[in-house]
Amino acid sequence: MVLSFPVRRARTAAHRLKRAVDAERIAFWRSRPVRSDQVLYESFAGNGVLCNPEAIFRHLIDDPAYAHLRHIWVIADDAAVARFRAEFQGHPRVSFVRRGSASYRQALAVSGWLVNNATFPSWFGKREGQVYLNTWHGTPLKLMGFDMPDGAVQSANTLRNFLMSDYLLAANPFMAETMYESAYRLTNVYPGTIIEEGYPRIDRQRLDAAAEAAVRAELEASGVALDGKPIVLFAPTWRGSSFDDPEDNVDELAAHLAALQAGVGAERVVVLKTHQIVHAHAANRPELARSLAPNTIPTNVLLGIADGLVTDYSSIFFDYLATGRPIAFFTPDAELYSSGRGTYMPLDTLPGPVHADPAEAGRALRDLLAAGADPHPQYASWAERFTPFEDGGATARVVDIVFGGARDGYRARPSANDGRKRLLVYLGGMKPNGITTSALNLLGALDHEKYDVTALLPKRKLAVDPMTQARIPAEVRQVFRIGGMNGSKAVHLRRRIDDWRSSPRRPGEEAWHERMWNAEWMRVLGHSHYDWVADFSGYGPLFTSLLLHSGAGGGSPTKHAIWLHNEMVADRERMIDGRARMRRSLGAVFSLYAEYDQLVSVSHQLTELNRVELAEYAPADSFRTVRNFPDVEHVSRGMLRPLGELLEPDEPVPAWFDAMQADEGDLRWFVTVGRLSPEKNHARLIRSFLTVRAAHPEARLLIIGGGPLHEQLEQQIADAGAQDVAFLTGALGNPHALLAASDCFVLSSLYEGQPMVLLEAAICGLPIVSTSFGSVFGALPEGSIRIVDQEDDALAAGMTAFLDGDVPPATLDVDRYRADVMAELEALLED
Repeated sequence: MVLSFPVRRARTAAHRLKRAVDAERIAFWRSRPVRSDQVLYESFAGNGVLCNPEAIFRHLIDDPAYAHLRHIWVIADDAAVARFRAEFQGHPRVSFVRRGSASYRQALAVSGWLVNNATFPSWFGKREGQVYLNTWHGTPLKLMGFDMPDGAVQSANTLRNFLMSDYLLAANPFMAETMYESAYRLTNVYPGTIIEEGYPRIDRQRLDAAAEAAVRAELEASGVALDGKPIVLFAPTWRGSSFDDPEDNVDELAAHLAALQAGVGAERVVVLKTHQIVHAHAANRPELARSLAPNTIPTNVLLGIADGLVTDYSSIFFDYLATGRPIAFFTPDAELYSSGRGTYMPLDTLPGPVHADPAEAGRALRDLLAAGADPHPQYASWAERFTPFEDGGATARVVDIVFGGARDGYRARPSANDGRKRLLVYLGGMKPNGITTSALNLLGALDHEKYDVTALLPKRKLAVDPMTQARIPAEVRQVFRIGGMNGSKAVHLRRRIDDWRSSPRRPGEEAWHERMWNAEWMRVLGHSHYDWVADFSGYGPLFTSLLLHSGAGGGSPTKHAIWLHNEMVADRERMIDGRARMRRSLGAVFSLYAEYDQLVSVSHQLTELNRVELAEYAPADSFRTVRNFPDVEHVSRGMLRPLGELLEPDEPVPAWFDAMQADEGDLRWFVTVGRLSPEKNHARLIRSFLTVRAAHPEARLLIIGGGPLHEQLEQQIADAGAQDVAFLTGALGNPHALLAASDCFVLSSLYEGQPMVLLEAAICGLPIVSTSFGSVFGALPEGSIRIVDQEDDALAAGMTAFLDGDVPPATLDVDRYRADVMAELEALLED
């Protein structure tokens, strides 16, 4: 149904109002005292009283030493609510809240203890006085974190939660080292405690006869026909959106379940335990409902009553190793899964038979369950490796550490630290422009054996281009700022008024301001601490202010650097459509310069210019130089791409492409790359080009880039009747193929930082003509650029000189240049 515009607008307004009300409620409760005697538990986003949080909760309510604690469960599922009420209705210290409700936001804001086996929402930021235990939900077979395809984006909220946690629970050393420290890149930056004392939920597998009978009775009450037979638990994992949607998954489950039951034989009943995402769909299918375990029964309790287990890639098989009972693996999509998601161990090394056919998997398990059968040959070694601490006392030990403060004699340790210097770099909006290219090249040039590097990025819809993000080196940890800042509208109004006045508060200046930014640091980057922090963008006060609060995570003093990519005073006054759009935002940034230790310009000439023009904002000795790094490999690869690959599929073929394809070698192509904004002065370039073409009809012009002046420049070309000789290509992700196909690079800017495009043009071997501005001198070796005055006629004369053969190709000793720039960067980092 298509909604009318007024209805859509009303719904949008209602949604925004609700968000505003919710934000005010969160802000109110975050201003209330933390309740040190209140524990909040959440498992699988509220799917029930489950997993490690359930085991810890049951221990605490039964332990007299913790009788002072009140317990609140987060529940989203109606069936889980009913089960909870049946067991705990009337308990004086136990209650629940609905996930997403006002009561949930209140409880999350004020509870002194937080226990979660997954993640809290993006708005959550741990407060001072809160203790956060993240237990996670299993030892992984599947690749996790940054090891996954597109893992940086997929793991954004998980990494944020881990960095906020005071304690992370690992069932075994493999989970601590491979998942937490390696896959989620917690080595060096996580200052909390990793606990390796086994998994509380595995304690729940130890059932006496009465408890086992109760579980079987609950299964039968839900419609599962056991008929007094032993059970085999079938627990397939959720493949995720890369493979199937839940409905497709359920269709396959029905067929697999029937075949598996046939293979196991009639003397045992196969009980289906689905992933949380699939359960609701499976419950609506009669052929599955007769075998489906209720979602409210903890998985480990089901494992405790199962004679055998059939699973695929689910982490619960690691838990089941503690029982000593057999496991069979049913992996019909092993090749697809391994190539799409991937696993840490090859499937043929698993501690049980592996089959692609469900009936065969069932028969294999039946054979292992036969009297006198030998265990699988790999079972014992896996149990020793992955369940070394499962003696039934894991819960008590975890409670001792977290709630009792115990350390001596317990396996509780800080995360690994390999001694590398920790760098945090805010990359900016990651738009396809020169600043982004410079940032990516800098990250690629760093010695990652010497430096532990974190990139901070925004995470908004369409904020980060996937192709651009893919160029971030694999060694770099990526942290995303997701969600929005906490705090009341009144507080943020004060902040915005300060920014509007170009006078933001400085760190430590006022208590409300300090609390706001320290809370935002905790929400985004948790307890992580860095030795050197850089705002590589330098154009907006939000991140400039945030980075100055890097000490909120604790640790040694941090050096702060901010990049100055241009003549910043001129940038502040730059006019677009009659407005100086950056006057206030850059004014706010300027007022924070004094708080930064290093103000880094991208050329020596620019450093001297900024030192003079910004003298009122920062001391002279804080101005430094680090020139831009070229990415020679990236440019070289781009030069080799066919021009056709630059075109968008299913889009009309642009005029510039037809013109270049029709060129038989008798045309001469001028090219420029840059944002279509006033400081680039493309209008002058077009005027100068038209003068040149009047005498040289073979001349053509390509302007590569996007920006606010696109329509204006397009109209200028049309008014001159030059549409068949001067072309605007729009922004291109990789313009180097066009550079390589052109004859001369021309730059018409009023001012620049150190134009990356000049380095790239030199790598492409192009002659270069440029107008005169401060940083063009020294951008390349002397004589590499034909530099002309800031006048139309002078630029036209320079272009004509190229056509006359008087402008040779630019040269650049890339190795020497990179070594010199690396020395500048090293001096900055080691200062």
